Amino acid sequence: MSDYILVLDEGTTSTRAMLFAADGVLVASAQEPLTQHYPQAGWVEHDPREIWDKTLACAQAIMPKAGGAAMIACIGITNQRETVVAWDKATGAPLTHAIVWQDRRTEPFCAQLRAAGHEAGVQERTGLLLDPYFSGTKMRWMLDNVPEVRAAADKGTLAFGTVESWLVYKLTGGAAHITDASNASRTLLMGLEDAQFDEGLCDLLGVPRAALPGVVDTSGPLAMTAPGLFGRAIPITGLAGDQQAATVGQGCLAPGQTKATYGTGAFVLTCQGSRIPRSANRLLGTVLTQLDGARTYAIEGSVFVAGSLVQWLRDSLGIVEVASETEALARSIPDSAGVVIVPALAGLGAPHWRAEARGVIAGLSFASGKAQLARAALEAMAHQTHDLAAAFAADGAPWQTLRIDGGMSANDWMAQDLADVLGVTVERPGFVETTALGAAMLAAAGAGLYPDLASACQTMRGRLATFDPAMADDVRDARLAAWKKALGAS
Repeated sequence: MSDYILVLDEGTTSTRAMLFAADGVLVASAQEPLTQHYPQAGWVEHDPREIWDKTLACAQAIMPKAGGAAMIACIGITNQRETVVAWDKATGAPLTHAIVWQDRRTEPFCAQLRAAGHEAGVQERTGLLLDPYFSGTKMRWMLDNVPEVRAAADKGTLAFGTVESWLVYKLTGGAAHITDASNASRTLLMGLEDAQFDEGLCDLLGVPRAALPGVVDTSGPLAMTAPGLFGRAIPITGLAGDQQAATVGQGCLAPGQTKATYGTGAFVLTCQGSRIPRSANRLLGTVLTQLDGARTYAIEGSVFVAGSLVQWLRDSLGIVEVASETEALARSIPDSAGVVIVPALAGLGAPHWRAEARGVIAGLSFASGKAQLARAALEAMAHQTHDLAAAFAADGAPWQTLRIDGGMSANDWMAQDLADVLGVTVERPGFVETTALGAAMLAAAGAGLYPDLASACQTMRGRLATFDPAMADDVRDARLAAWKKALGAS
């Protein structure tokens, strides 16, 4: 048997199957777009059937490139976190559209819980805030508003899960209803010290504990695929939410090491080791990995809009035809001519947590054109990240360097701007899709291809590029002052 690793990378806008060699080299990939459904303002949905069908199609397309299923040693899965799928255990069929992590429909319920004084206790238990971002309130909404979901709950056949749980259920032919600890820690339904979902938290949110999956490790012998899917049963040995997987892919396994992923949103995690994070600055505590039942934690700041801002410039405003054009536009002018974008198109995430905030474009004049807007969009990445850096430092987790990844990080101008505005060295790996690479590392260690996760990271991470800060202090201060003023208007 060869040591190929199959990674299923379930993103917000696409699903991919990626084939890695045991040394971390990408051998092949297949990708399919996912349809975004927007039934109302602030609502975002996916079709679970489409997620499964396209994931399976990508995986099957990869098999010949590996030389067949016999050459696949293991499977790792990483996924868009917090997105909720509801299905019927009796039929295996989804009961409604998945509610995506970006969806804001549960804000009234979150406000009700906050008004009742529950947020402090929930944050102490789970490391999370009462925000529509997280999975548990989405489950409650489905129960209250989708008759099929409530009927399945009453019959005892309801299954809730995040996307990796849905994929494992389908891959195993319904034999396994599990979630890993990193995804479970994003639901509001599991305490950071709890081995499984908590009855008290389930009761608070009105979610039946019986509908939830069992919580398992992020790496190890977790499940086996149904033999008929690929011609043989293949072990599933790695599961992790996308940001935890990216943190592993960046080798951030020691306390203080920090990564930022710039994809649809922007997500910064600093490893905290075995210490449970307690934030006084509206950051989040989360499970990074669970290995043989032992957990490593991280402190996290989540920005809702990053690459999706460039997508909006492309698709809604027509400023660019492809996202990569923004780098040349940013370089074509000396500055943004006073244009500042606050990309609160889906509210503001950490450290502000203002669900009602909306986007702002400030400083427009007749001199403003597409170059100024494109540059301001990229500058917004550094501005939002700077707000996070201040909050992390106030929580006792200052950044010495920042390891970046994700599709946007391939933009050299943006990487340098991050270093300039943050005042720290920025590192970027040669392979920026570290979410998939981290899932491969977890799967490789879980399958015994490496003696432990640290060994897998050391071998599979690859080369680095670095960007050192070079911006004058007065220029940085003026940028941040303009950002703060625009932020107040959002």
